Amino acid sequence: MAKKRPQTKAVKSQLTDGEIPVVGAREPCPCGSGRRYKACHGRAAAHAVTELVQRPFEGLPGECDWVALRELVPAATVELTLKGGLPDDVPSVTLATVLPMAWPALRRDSGAVLLALQNDTSSGDLSRDMAHTLQRALTAAPGTPIAGERVPADGPRLQDLLDLDAPFEPVVHSGFEFWIPDSAENANPEVAASLERANAAAIPTVKLSGVDAAYWCETPEKNHLRWVMPHPEEQLLDALARLHTAGTSSLGEGTRLVGSFRAHGLMVPVWDLPSGMGAEECEKPAAEFAERLTAALSADSPLTADERRARGGLTNRQVTLS
Repeated sequence: MAKKRPQTKAVKSQLTDGEIPVVGAREPCPCGSGRRYKACHGRAAAHAVTELVQRPFEGLPGECDWVALRELVPAATVELTLKGGLPDDVPSVTLATVLPMAWPALRRDSGAVLLALQNDTSSGDLSRDMAHTLQRALTAAPGTPIAGERVPADGPRLQDLLDLDAPFEPVVHSGFEFWIPDSAENANPEVAASLERANAAAIPTVKLSGVDAAYWCETPEKNHLRWVMPHPEEQLLDALARLHTAGTSSLGEGTRLVGSFRAHGLMVPVWDLPSGMGAEECEKPAAEFAERLTAALSADSPLTADERRARGGLTNRQVTLS
């Protein structure tokens, strides 16, 4: 008969849960249990980082613009303000929709930090992922791109790092030349090629100035207005159904409310516009629509049969982006 192997007792944990660092999944758990991390404290950590946060930008100034820049706008930047101010060796922190080579962040030679918004992330909390990347970028050597990595489950979120009283003011660009501080001629070949590809794919986009988080864009066949709204989804659907039934959901002749996106917990109604209707021509109709929407949102009477049908049509034409 085969000899029985002597059983070893697991080493008693010497660390509390809050002190246990994140390590590789197959490494011994730092708690001292003798088990692999993935079978011990890594199990709870993995669950925490993969659990989806429906509204990752909730509580940040300009939540609707955060969503727009994440999902709808090709090229834009925003100057960010940190709680307690910037480190002495970091002249600025700038949020960017996309960075060259799909880097999550970049520390420029000047020490300035660029933080990308449209990157894939390792967890279900985009805010926590970006905060982790930002912290790494603030302490990286100048001239260093920041690669992606697994995020600790208990790390800070953007809401913990950013000044929540500072304004959030996106600047929309026609291309990605903001990647290169001086001139595209100074870019290395890889960055120059990435810049050329990104500019070729960018859809012309303009942020309206008269209403919040509304973005006009131009496509070959027709133009569109995509408007991220902060209202609760059920309430907003009711209001849009009331307006649609009343014939007041459009932005003028030749325009049509065609449906909506759902992104990061918010709704994004979308209008088709004639190809000749530019961003400036949208300003007045959008402001007038905002007034009609405010009135419709305040209505509390039950929907009529026609309004319920209109609401069902809007729901059927809703696409979830995230």
